[in-house]
Amino acid sequence: MDKVGKWRAGTSYGPVLTQTDLYLLRCELELNPILLNKHANFHLVFSLVTGHRISCVANVGQTSGFNQEARDRDLPFTQKDEPATMPRVKQLILITEHSPWCTIVTNENGVTLGDICIQVYKEYTNTITGPEFTSIPARVQEQIKRISAHNLMTTQGGWQGNYFPATPIAPVSTDQLKRYDWLRERVFFEGIRKDDSYAVSRLGYNAPNIFVMDLSN
Repeated sequence: MDKVGKWRAGTSYGPVLTQTDLYLLRCELELNPILLNKHANFHLVFSLVTGHRISCVANVGQTSGFNQEARDRDLPFTQKDEPATMPRVKQLILITEHSPWCTIVTNENGVTLGDICIQVYKEYTNTITGPEFTSIPARVQEQIKRISAHNLMTTQGGWQGNYFPATPIAPVSTDQLKRYDWLRERVFFEGIRKDDSYAVSRLGYNAPNIFVMDLSN
């Protein structure tokens, strides 16, 4: 008999739990190894600025990854349709220590790895509102505007790499600032993890489907 992989894409894996199911059952969700950076042959590389890896090798223009033993070439994100959790859920709630926003990922058939990337990218390309921007210290505001100039050039095909000019090439209007600019250098998705104490401090409650998103530069 053929053995079906535990994280194989598909819908034949039992019920998809709703938010109510999770509250009633209080079951612990197991995360896909890719979200924990524990997959044996694939490390996801996902930029919240561009939606893909900034690279000089294959598959530029889409979310990709690499194998630790072959870091010189990109691997396509063929696991994007795999379930994010086991059991599958209709909704995941993602928060991070690096921004004030909450990302809600939904899929009636069960949230997948691809759903997470798509929704996180969509959320962080939203514009920072005036009240959000003025709520932070002036020094941080200037840092965000400087980073925004760099990110704007990156998304429009300007300079590459990690070079940051001393001053923005052009004045950056506050209505141009994106949520990923708020993150400053930490714009690469690193994974997600459980931290119930942090969830309570941020949201006032915790639930099995609330996870903390780690970001790196």
